[in-house]
Amino acid sequence: MTPPADSPAGAASGGTAPARGGPEDLLLLGVRHHGPGSARAVRAALDAYRPQAVLIEGPPEADALTALAADPAMRPPVALLAHVTDDPARAAFWPFAEFSPEWVAMRWAAEANAEVRFIDLPAAHTLALREAEAAAEEATGEAARGREEEGGPGPAAATPTDAPADGRRGSAGQGPEGARVEGAEEEGDADSGSTAPGSASPEEGAPAGGGPGEGLPGGGPGEEPAAAALRVDPIAVLAEAAGYADPERWWEDAVEHRGSGDHDPYGPFAALAEAMGEIRAAYGDGGDPRDPLREAHMRLRIREARRAHERTAVVCGAWHVPALAARSAAAADRALLKGLPKAKVETTWVPWTHRRLARAGGYGAGIDSPGWYQHLFSAPDRPVTRWMTKIAGLLREEDLPVSSAHVIEAVRLADTLATVRGRPLAGLGETIDAVRAVMCDGSDVPLALIRDQLVVGDALGEVPPDAPAVPLARDLAREQRRLRLKPEAQERELELDLRKDTDTARSRLLHRLRLIGVPWGEPAAGRSGTGTFRETWRLRWEPELSVRIAEAGIWGTTVAAAAGARAQDLAQGAATLAEVTSVAERCLLAGLGEALPEVMRLLADRAALDADVAHLAAALPALVRAVRYGDVRGTDSAALARVASGLAERICVGFPPACVGLDADGAAALRVHLDEVHRAVALLDKPLRDRWAAMLGALARRDEAVPGLLRGAAARLLLDEGRLDAEEAARLMGLALSPGTGPAQAAGWVEGFLAGGGMLLVHDERLLALVDGWLSEVPAEAFTDVLPLLRRTFAQFEPGVLRSLGDLVRRGPAAARRPAPATGDSGLPGFGPGLDVARANAAAGTVRLLLGRRTTAGLADLRHPPAAQDPAQDPDGRASGHRDALAQAATAGPAAPANALAYAARSTARGRLAPQPAAHPSHAPARTAAATATAPRTLRPAHPDRSPADD
Repeated sequence: MTPPADSPAGAASGGTAPARGGPEDLLLLGVRHHGPGSARAVRAALDAYRPQAVLIEGPPEADALTALAADPAMRPPVALLAHVTDDPARAAFWPFAEFSPEWVAMRWAAEANAEVRFIDLPAAHTLALREAEAAAEEATGEAARGREEEGGPGPAAATPTDAPADGRRGSAGQGPEGARVEGAEEEGDADSGSTAPGSASPEEGAPAGGGPGEGLPGGGPGEEPAAAALRVDPIAVLAEAAGYADPERWWEDAVEHRGSGDHDPYGPFAALAEAMGEIRAAYGDGGDPRDPLREAHMRLRIREARRAHERTAVVCGAWHVPALAARSAAAADRALLKGLPKAKVETTWVPWTHRRLARAGGYGAGIDSPGWYQHLFSAPDRPVTRWMTKIAGLLREEDLPVSSAHVIEAVRLADTLATVRGRPLAGLGETIDAVRAVMCDGSDVPLALIRDQLVVGDALGEVPPDAPAVPLARDLAREQRRLRLKPEAQERELELDLRKDTDTARSRLLHRLRLIGVPWGEPAAGRSGTGTFRETWRLRWEPELSVRIAEAGIWGTTVAAAAGARAQDLAQGAATLAEVTSVAERCLLAGLGEALPEVMRLLADRAALDADVAHLAAALPALVRAVRYGDVRGTDSAALARVASGLAERICVGFPPACVGLDADGAAALRVHLDEVHRAVALLDKPLRDRWAAMLGALARRDEAVPGLLRGAAARLLLDEGRLDAEEAARLMGLALSPGTGPAQAAGWVEGFLAGGGMLLVHDERLLALVDGWLSEVPAEAFTDVLPLLRRTFAQFEPGVLRSLGDLVRRGPAAARRPAPATGDSGLPGFGPGLDVARANAAAGTVRLLLGRRTTAGLADLRHPPAAQDPAQDPDGRASGHRDALAQAATAGPAAPANALAYAARSTARGRLAPQPAAHPSHAPARTAAATATAPRTLRPAHPDRSPADD
């Protein structure tokens, strides 16, 4: 009997007849999205009912695409993609897996020549409504911020008292749904949600996620958290009524593991529809404003199908079944949908992945274990045995010893655990526990691999070549086939040899895609080879890239044309010279010969007008790399070479003046440019290299108007290149560390000079002696100021270098162990001869009085201790009265001058002086290069009875 025209159905269908207590021309099948149990039940019900039309929850704009479901080239997981024509970033997905009930219904209809239609709210309304909701939320937020700025109270936040009477949190539905990726969302039904409170994790065997009636209405990850928190989870309500603490485990036991002895194909749907009716009667419609709109549109489409066909089946989320079976007037439904905003949309099929079906990927109707569900659907007979066999194969590929005996014992243990836990069959939790005990020896490390590769999986769907797509996507598909670059969901490395034409074309394609914002591949560091003819890429295809391709379609219909137009747009909108040079480099990498001239014109114009040396220095490295790439890729880079040479010449002229009068931050920033330009100039012609070296030499010899950091860095660069001999380097260091130089300037020079590595001090003890001597003479009040700079410098050295420096300083640099030089020679590395010792001795008495010294030793004696420092030459450990005086100074207590204490303590630590009894317990600390590098930040007084090893 057919019900009145104003009612889509009298009641939910069920029982042995198509509709128990309802119309026999309509079958309502309430399902759980992405549930293998629901999928098998749908096929059984359709086989028994044999409908002429199958209506499925989904966007009606995709009706013309349903025929592709029967194409042999279509392999799930796939998704329907709908996006706004003028704004592809506003998009939504409707995912389908092989075990999704909706996909099973589509395939059944194709086999039975039945008509297939989607009946959910059109994507044109869905996407337009989201835009309106986003605008309303933004306006509300601005109004709230305005009230806060004015000092008024903002809108009251939702409190627990706003929740439904049951006090139960709801799971996010599938409603319009999904993980937002720059505006793209995953669509589905409201009935699938995220894990309910108390739901089990994957290892506990509870595959969470979309199933019949699993969430309350509508919505998904894109919805407001407060709204989602107000919903109940109907699966949790049913599980609690059945005595289960875990809703997911109840669903698995009641549906997924349902025995095959049930001969009533409609029984599960009738029972679930009745349960959903009771829950909706108790908790209402869930409060989602979009659910009434969606259900009204579904009822209108059902009425149309029933007028055209004798038997109609509807596959939808179980939560909607009571609303679709209830009596309602068609006029009321039309009035509800009147005036909804619309947007022009386009739809197509795109590949999807199991990883994106997982709830961890942000999909509100997602499931925790898509790989496990795929296995349950494809292997209904002996699923546990086949699953254990898969796990054993995976572990063997990782060279783990797993035998057939392991598989047999794991299956037995899983079945035993299911019996002990009172479950009808072993679930994912039991299999994981069994694998951990039998195959993994109790370790969770192999289980992480099993969860990633099997429980979730990297399955990537395929779409037929003739599926509707934007022209850019079709061109990309042709290029992928031509270059044999198959998209894969699993990340993999791709090694390219640019001397081969195919690899060069692959490199250009990947660079072009990155240029238009489709990062299918990311450059990676190569594991072998340092030449420019090798490239390493990491490839991984994500479903969101389909949206990116649709967005990039505004630049052109082919990848090459789109990349060229995008490059010109980036060059025109660049804010700095460095950004323009980066675009020029990317053009060469992508082989965009047609776009390069325009980019080069913009580059030349910007370079001619930009007088900032920092901007020029930031732009040069990318230009030089681009010239170098042109050689290996066969690209004409003569124009780039001319611009690069011009920039290098301007940098050589303008760099020294730019270094004058800089503060610490400015010097540090310019030092980075100095290193980068130096590496870039090394790739240019010899005349430019010579000119740059001359500029570095002049910079290294400048006075203190140039920060010591830059002068030291320039000297080190010249020394490393062999353009500065060791004697001249020692002289420059001696000047920089002379007493007339401020401690901060000297510390900056040391930092700049030693930034290239500390092995220089290990191999040249003259330089180490200079640093060591300067550090020992730094005034106490200035030492704490320079210590952070020195610690930062020495902290960059390798541990082995620090140990070697410590050993050298502990025994004393070679220069400090040499015999005293003749009169008239300063004896200090880095300083020339000519010191008049007689004139210095004339002032030595006054200096001794100022220092509180009572010895009659002259200046030469103070500066050059006697040669008898070797223990072999001085068995008793005391060389002369000078050594005694220094030892006494080291133990004289706080009254002694700080510098004398430091020098004496350092000499004592090196074994030159025998420690003397202390008159006072506190002494000045020894400061050496090694101590600065390795000692704690807090300096401790040296105890007279402690040996150097104690410190």
